[in-house]
Amino acid sequence: MSFTLDKDSDNYATDKLGWEIIKEYIPREKIIWSPFYCDGKQKEYFADMGLDIIHEDKDFFDYTPEYDIIIDNPPFSKWFDVCDRLKKLDKPFIVIAPIRAFTTKKFQNLFKEHLQLIIPNKRPTFTHLLNPKKGYTPPFGTWYFCYKMNLPKDLIFI
Repeated sequence: MSFTLDKDSDNYATDKLGWEIIKEYIPREKIIWSPFYCDGKQKEYFADMGLDIIHEDKDFFDYTPEYDIIIDNPPFSKWFDVCDRLKKLDKPFIVIAPIRAFTTKKFQNLFKEHLQLIIPNKRPTFTHLLNPKKGYTPPFGTWYFCYKMNLPKDLIFI
């Protein structure tokens, strides 16, 4: 869901390179759900990587398709609500979030088991839903938070 009516600052989509740099950690045999629609281009980006994903403009909090793993960039202002739902779903995920999310007690309590991190050497860039200017980099770092992904290491620097 784009959340355009909630908070304008949530309407940032991860640019294609932000997904390509983690391509090798995305399991090809799994059904991928990308629930945060924004501009809808994520389906195109994943198709370019040879992956078919479920990516519809539906409410993450009210809709759950049949899937194996979530890979997406959730709205940062709804981070804790998203975390609560991810924990209830209790399935593997890779989500982009600000580094500061890692230091919160709530996140640590929810995901202290089975958590892994993919840490890019450059900040991923984003594009706002209503502003065609590409390549926005936030003033804070973002990491890929991975849960139950069984990656080769718990900290992966790329």
